Amino acid sequence: MGTAAHDVTTAIAAERTELADLFGALDPAWWEAPSLCAGWRVREVVAHMSMGFRHSTATVLWELAKARGSINRVADRLARRDAAAHSDERLAAFLREHAHHPWRPPVGGIAAALAHDVVHGLDVTVALGLDRRVPEDRLRIVLGTVAPRTSRFFGARLDGVRLLADDLDWTFGTGTPLHGTAQDLLLVAFGRRLPPGRLRGEVCHRFVAG
Repeated sequence: MGTAAHDVTTAIAAERTELADLFGALDPAWWEAPSLCAGWRVREVVAHMSMGFRHSTATVLWELAKARGSINRVADRLARRDAAAHSDERLAAFLREHAHHPWRPPVGGIAAALAHDVVHGLDVTVALGLDRRVPEDRLRIVLGTVAPRTSRFFGARLDGVRLLADDLDWTFGTGTPLHGTAQDLLLVAFGRRLPPGRLRGEVCHRFVAG
């Protein structure tokens, strides 16, 4: 494994371990709170984060066939099923136990695996108002995965918008400026709508939850 790949693998293990600790300390009521993932509570998000570790390829392919090829329907079905089947403690522990699991998304490789962990972690912490800052080295790796194709896949409407981070030297796109922290803009690029007051710019209303 090259140095760059080793660094990302180390970052993945650290992110999963830290999120497992954070989730494990959540008040029970917070597990029922809505996340930034539309239609999912915190518990569905956390269940989804370890889906790739716990379900075999055969299981996922069977679910995919039942869902007529929709990976989104598969993810939703498994997240809801697993969220109902496991305790808060087990859902958090799955991340810790699989911190070094070599799972990768179907596209995007190792950096996309880190993006999966980071973005879903923010789906929880931002929705709950927790002030967790993703370490800069991890955040920069994930920001490097942002591209027009990935933004379109996640439903982000960024045509004519330029993302400008306040805290890092990072921009994406062209057009009307949208300002915010790098991790908040990362969420925008992944199709999330944020709580009010986190973004600035003429077009910020397009990216704020109603």
